[in-house]
Amino acid sequence: MGLVGIATAIIGARQPTPDRWLAVWLVAAVVAFVIGVFTIVRKARRAGVNLMGRSTKNFVTGLMAPVAGGTGVTIALWSAGAYSAMPAAWLLMYGAGVITGGMFSVPVVRLAGLAFMICGFGAALSPPAWSNVWLGVGFGVIHFVGGIYIVRNHGG
Repeated sequence: MGLVGIATAIIGARQPTPDRWLAVWLVAAVVAFVIGVFTIVRKARRAGVNLMGRSTKNFVTGLMAPVAGGTGVTIALWSAGAYSAMPAAWLLMYGAGVITGGMFSVPVVRLAGLAFMICGFGAALSPPAWSNVWLGVGFGVIHFVGGIYIVRNHGG
């Protein structure tokens, strides 16, 4: 997922229009989501963990409620042509979801959620030209580093 975020930040920065930029990031979100689900299912199967358990359902609910809210906010911002507000909204909402969902996971997940939110505030407080940097650090570097940590310390 982290590599998708880093690559998308680079590709997104080169888009000629805001709509193309948005399309690149939306496609990347779908790709990263599929990768995330695949890796979670693979890890659960290897560990013999039932993904239909209460902890999994709580994690998914905690994560997806803010992500769904972020989707609605994205639609509203797109309708208003407020593309420059999207990176902050995405990082803040995703970070809130990771913190909330992370209540049912290892502590480093909540720490990653906080880091996403810090990037979101960075995106909100800096010039729009920095948007892809904040998105790349958030969705790229944080996922990448956090993923390596989880693989090394929590079995994948």
